[in-house]
Amino acid sequence: MSEIRILVIEDDPLIAADIKNCLNNIDFTVSAVVYNYDDAIKELERNIPDVVLTDINLGGEKDGIDIGELIDKKYHLPFIFLTSHADRATIDRAKKVKPAGYIVKPFDERDLLVNLEIALYNFAQQNISTQPKLSLSAINKRINKPLSEREFEVLQSIYEGKTNQQMAESLFVSVNTIKTHIANLYLKLEVSSRTAALVKIRAWF
Repeated sequence: MSEIRILVIEDDPLIAADIKNCLNNIDFTVSAVVYNYDDAIKELERNIPDVVLTDINLGGEKDGIDIGELIDKKYHLPFIFLTSHADRATIDRAKKVKPAGYIVKPFDERDLLVNLEIALYNFAQQNISTQPKLSLSAINKRINKPLSEREFEVLQSIYEGKTNQQMAESLFVSVNTIKTHIANLYLKLEVSSRTAALVKIRAWF
């Protein structure tokens, strides 16, 4: 799957379905939709996404902020809160777990896409600041089938937090061409997502 994979955690099935419809486009795909804390934890354990969108109020003892705290400590993924609560107490509690975004309901497709794009970019920049520059020759020494120059350019763009559309525009190719490069990249790195690719690459540098 060459799109950026999003885990949606939302206790209202109608809102969850609306979010899924908004996100299944050229850049993003929904890896799973879950409706409560326990199912969210199970999904994170078996299928790591690239980004998490979580409602704060999940109708149980544990909420989205508890999920955010776990993601920050254990999974190190960008996550965005979706909530109808904008009161000071909720915001202050949410800030402590360092979300990549905070979207107040009701929201539209543009709100989601802009927040996701910013979250990915900021998350990538934070990691770049602590990682050395990528090297094509160093990577190719570690894999059986070497990356091409263009595949390496795409990998660098992923490393920088760019979406498929942004890569297509900067490299002057179609989105489908970018998806093909990403699929080849995943095959050569023996991974199945952006997150897995980045984890592997960062371990090498």
